[in-house]
Amino acid sequence: MLLDLVAKHIFTSGVLTKEQMVAKIGVTGGILQALLDTAKKLGWVENRQTTADGQMRYALSLAGEIHAKQAFARNGYLGLAPIPLKQYIPVCKLQSSRANPITYEMLAQGLKALVLPKELLYKIGPAMNSSRPVLIYGPPGTGKSYLCRHLNLTIGDDVLIPYALAIGNEIIQVFDPELHHSVKDARKLNPLDLAKGHDPRWIRCHRPLRITGGELTSEMLEVQFDTHSRTYMAPLQLKANNGILLLDDLGRQRISAKQLFNRWIIPMEERRDFLSLQSGEHFEIPFELILLFSTNLDPKELVDEAFLRRLGYKIHFDALDQDLYRQIWFQVCEDLGLSCSEEVFQYLLLEYHKRHERPLIPCYPRDLLGIMSDQIHFMRYEPVVTQSLIDSAWSIYFV
Repeated sequence: MLLDLVAKHIFTSGVLTKEQMVAKIGVTGGILQALLDTAKKLGWVENRQTTADGQMRYALSLAGEIHAKQAFARNGYLGLAPIPLKQYIPVCKLQSSRANPITYEMLAQGLKALVLPKELLYKIGPAMNSSRPVLIYGPPGTGKSYLCRHLNLTIGDDVLIPYALAIGNEIIQVFDPELHHSVKDARKLNPLDLAKGHDPRWIRCHRPLRITGGELTSEMLEVQFDTHSRTYMAPLQLKANNGILLLDDLGRQRISAKQLFNRWIIPMEERRDFLSLQSGEHFEIPFELILLFSTNLDPKELVDEAFLRRLGYKIHFDALDQDLYRQIWFQVCEDLGLSCSEEVFQYLLLEYHKRHERPLIPCYPRDLLGIMSDQIHFMRYEPVVTQSLIDSAWSIYFV
């Protein structure tokens, strides 16, 4: 596998120094030299003129080019050397977010930018420490998704994500730059000095937060093979390992809630998942993540009581009381650079929320004040919330 990877990297680059190959493959110079020596004996690699600073340059022979093309035909993967599955499993388990339980102080600090009822914190905190999935439900606009998107801030540490995994002779790329945000070390360390750093085939990242909603299909839960590039793509739960996986708007996916729970009965209870390759080979991976479900629907309409029992925590979100609603209203005013008097705020509560029997939903201040801000900029008004602006915004926002 490593010989194929060396041949493919040289083939795509034309000519490479050993230092450049170390960076592309992520193995030490000693290991790479042994691979190059073997490739030379096989007649695949040739030496080229050294660089100005004396580094040897390597290129493929005609036989090497033929072998590289054959290697690409078998597997299109081109990246860092993969981590063996048997090494990934214990590292993934050691990095579990549950290894360091979340406390009330950690949760309050991580969510300090949000306005939440205290009783919600007392429910969410223990749920984050649990190995059971969490269902968050309630009316639209009550902040369910918004809260879930901030929960990984409470954990706050970094993890090592493998660039790719080796399953026998097959390679599955795990690292996804859109999901895994790497942490840059300010110190200038030799990435191959493992006494001071870490194996560069592992990417140091913030704990991942993978969010999926209505686009979720059953195929996204399995290893996928791209016949065009001849590469394997990791399923979303493998990419989310050691982080948070949020299934937003449960019940609106292209896979039914019942199918989804049937697929994940074993992972949810035993924290391990079973996947397979195109060849039919099966393998086991850790299901080491915080699994969150969010829905606006009645949970009893989604799945039966047996499935609901498997969801360890069911947390209900509802409308706010007046004090918390006021806090959000004036916080959004400050964020948008608007001023609002208490008299105008009371006008909103009495003339609209009370008269129209509209509950105090957390998303309303952001949405209504956003409309007012747009009108103020368009009409070049003073940045002051007035009764007439509230009248106009309400008529636009609500049908």
